[in-house]
Amino acid sequence: MRRSRALFTTTLIGALLTAGCASTGGVDASSGTATASPAASGPAASAPAAAPSASGTPTGPALPAGYDPSRDAAADIKAALALSAGDHRRVLVDFGADWCPDCKVLERLFRSPEVEPVLREKYRVVAVDLGKFDHNLELARQYVDLQTSGIPALVVLDPDGTVLTATDDGAFANARTMKPPAVAQFLNRWAAK
Repeated sequence: MRRSRALFTTTLIGALLTAGCASTGGVDASSGTATASPAASGPAASAPAAAPSASGTPTGPALPAGYDPSRDAAADIKAALALSAGDHRRVLVDFGADWCPDCKVLERLFRSPEVEPVLREKYRVVAVDLGKFDHNLELARQYVDLQTSGIPALVVLDPDGTVLTATDDGAFANARTMKPPAVAQFLNRWAAK
């Protein structure tokens, strides 16, 4: 009896971990690229930007380290938008949680050699903690449909706060299946020209 209960528990935990935080898929299996659906406009916010060094290597603010529940996410977005108004960088809002396996994978992908330069040169990144879907939900609803997007959910904002795209289709909810080039392609597609 104990053995079958342990087997059932192990199987259940494995299934939950495999499901991760996804609500739907969102990577084109044939090309390995992330898909994202356009969204309506949303409110404004802000974060710091990166500037290239003399060597051409991107420098600037560090990417967010995880999802900090103590941050004022609305103020962070507002600050990022204010800074972006000056240099026309896009603001990437990353809705997620530290308990989410796919959010942790996306954080590692953001730090990959293919992706980090794109983020630092073309975006201001704001990480918004959703807790266990009990934190910043009203803010998230202004930008993305968490029912269809799962987490992590990404939103790209123009410096005026207009939502250019939101991953309402769950494009990043299975980040564990993604490769850095697919993430970089998504970011380059939505970066300011």
